[in-house]
Amino acid sequence: MEQRKMLYDINEKPPIPKWIILALQHVFAMFGATILVPILVNSQAGETVLTIPVALVSSGIGTLIYILCTRGKSPVYLGSSFAFIAPIAAAYLKGGISGAMTGVMAVGLIYVLFAIIVRIIGKSWLDKLLPPLVIGPMIMIIGLGLAPSAVSQIGLSSETIEWKSIVVALVTFLTTVLVMVRGKGFFKIIPFLVGICTGYIVSIILGMVDFTPVVNASFISLPEFKIPVKDYALNFGAILTIAPIALVTMAEHIGDHTALGAIIGKDLLKEPGLDRTLLGDGIATFVAGLLGGPANTTYGENTSVVGLTKVASVWVIGLAAILAICLGFLGKFTALVSTIPNPVLGGVSLILYGFIAVNGLKVLIQNQTDFSNSKNVVVASTMLVLGLGGAAVSIVHGDLSVTISGMSLAAVIGILLNLFIPDDKEAVKEAIAANDEKYIQRSELKKIKNEIKTEIKAELKNELKNELKQDNNKNSKPKSEKPKENTKPNKTEKKK
Repeated sequence: MEQRKMLYDINEKPPIPKWIILALQHVFAMFGATILVPILVNSQAGETVLTIPVALVSSGIGTLIYILCTRGKSPVYLGSSFAFIAPIAAAYLKGGISGAMTGVMAVGLIYVLFAIIVRIIGKSWLDKLLPPLVIGPMIMIIGLGLAPSAVSQIGLSSETIEWKSIVVALVTFLTTVLVMVRGKGFFKIIPFLVGICTGYIVSIILGMVDFTPVVNASFISLPEFKIPVKDYALNFGAILTIAPIALVTMAEHIGDHTALGAIIGKDLLKEPGLDRTLLGDGIATFVAGLLGGPANTTYGENTSVVGLTKVASVWVIGLAAILAICLGFLGKFTALVSTIPNPVLGGVSLILYGFIAVNGLKVLIQNQTDFSNSKNVVVASTMLVLGLGGAAVSIVHGDLSVTISGMSLAAVIGILLNLFIPDDKEAVKEAIAANDEKYIQRSELKKIKNEIKTEIKAELKNELKNELKQDNNKNSKPKSEKPKENTKPNKTEKKK
């Protein structure tokens, strides 16, 4: 994979002021999704299952664990996974907090098991299992699948459109774009932070921000951790309700790492390796369950930040993780950030989510995927429709409940179609013929090139011969005119 120069590469550490601001930008990118998972889980369960401070702390700790497991070679941020919202709520209703958290820890152990298998068997099978034909649509689905969320945050999906929401989203969007396109120096690599701050100020002016949560919150507060044995006993009764989802999120794991790898110009599935990335994700999820938090996953939002700012520094990701942990203990700041209106986040998300989709298209173009081949058309089109159409397959058998939907379902179907559908013979013949023509053209050009080289060499030889003859003629005349005694060496010359 061809490398592209980042402003700050993986192991490069920015100066301290820039380092802090770049890390804050990642915190803002992940904050909305990370705090939304506990809200949705609690809403679905009808009780408080997860808390925002614990989700932030487990997200930060999980990211640090991931960085250690990957030896600081992958700039990935881990946050709360949306794939586990329904399973965690269902596990809670079936087995209480013990059932839900035991299931989350089981998911982490499944990841670790698969990491060991990949380590033993190797990763060479990945190229066949996940060719560009499958990877490209997967990345596009990740980005486009988030598009409804951005539209909903702006308020364009409701029947009544609030003009204030449109104004705030538009100001945020235009500010971010302006800084990205026209920004100079450090401002050019923090477009999202500038856009969010500008949109937030406008939303305050328009009276869209309620500071009551900030006033009521304490400055420092201890998150409500749920520790096994101390707060609950392990309960394996609901483990089958949540654990199988690990097989689904692994496809997302591979897709996100492939997307990030394409952005930074490195194959992260080979270095640091899929075994290490799975191990980091698995241990992070296990620790999250141990603390009473949601399962972790790689975040597409932070992947977009890396791509658009061209800052892939693991130092920035690590500091963002530390800041997330600190935020979990700062009640005032957590309450303040949670007051950011949805239109502000939606304005930024218009760019963030679209960038991922365009990157997937770039994978197909760079690898010259041939869509005159019927097989390629079938695989890509099927994946896009299933991934973006909201397709879902549920398997229910007693306590076992597994639902595969969206990008995960599209990835599974795409892999199977690519493996079992035979290549279009006519397309293959045309490709071979085209390659033969190219080979013939190359050989003819090479022949002409060699002929030109031969002619040039002959001309150069003749010119050199003529020059040597002229030099010899010039040197022969003065030699004959020289006196005889000068031709004999003297005594001093002999000694020398």
